[in-house]
Amino acid sequence: MQPFVDVGEILLRSISSIVVLFILTKLMGYKQISQLTFFDYAIGITIGSIAAEMAINKDTPFYFSVIAMAVYAGVSILISFVTDKSIAARRLFTGTPIMLIEKGKIIKKNLAKSHFDLNDLLSECRIAGYFDISDIEYAIMETSGRVSFLVKSSKRPLEPADIKLSPTQEGLCANVIIDGKVMKENLKMTGKNEEWLVKQLKEQKVSDLSRVLLATCDVGNRLTLYFEKEKGTTHTELE
Repeated sequence: MQPFVDVGEILLRSISSIVVLFILTKLMGYKQISQLTFFDYAIGITIGSIAAEMAINKDTPFYFSVIAMAVYAGVSILISFVTDKSIAARRLFTGTPIMLIEKGKIIKKNLAKSHFDLNDLLSECRIAGYFDISDIEYAIMETSGRVSFLVKSSKRPLEPADIKLSPTQEGLCANVIIDGKVMKENLKMTGKNEEWLVKQLKEQKVSDLSRVLLATCDVGNRLTLYFEKEKGTTHTELE
């Protein structure tokens, strides 16, 4: 009987740690995921380690782990608040961008400062789509660890403004059907209703919504259907 009690306790502690971890992560904000600084990374690892310890170590009281995770999360939130208000604090906790290439010249001392070697730089260039480093005018190591590039004017792609064209501004597509389910809020944002959508689907001879993997509506009044078991897409011009 005792093994089942132990398994039940570990299961309960694991679920509790997941819930606490989820709540704290939401409180710390999406930056914890999308724009990790070195400090965010350390905080995230530490909180994750405490959560794992909380799940399997029965010798540690449950609330001790919760308090510890809350302290780390609180410090992270506090630092985010301070860095929003103070440039000096921002530089201290998040750092400053580092110039790796300036006017086409590689700055070796800044590579060493950012713990980057030449192979790392060349790799980042290739990942960004630049296979010839001589095309790069500036390269900057951001505080998140990513590298931003500015190519030389003679090497950048031709843009409409270069030949004095003024194309119509494109907008975002609204996902009006996802996995066979109508996204009512998204549909409302397009200025259309379900009756209109049903009419458009009938014109495309689609009677079963479950067949539609995705349907999008763009600002050009075009409905695009993606079918789950069909290769192509179907376009319908809206009225």
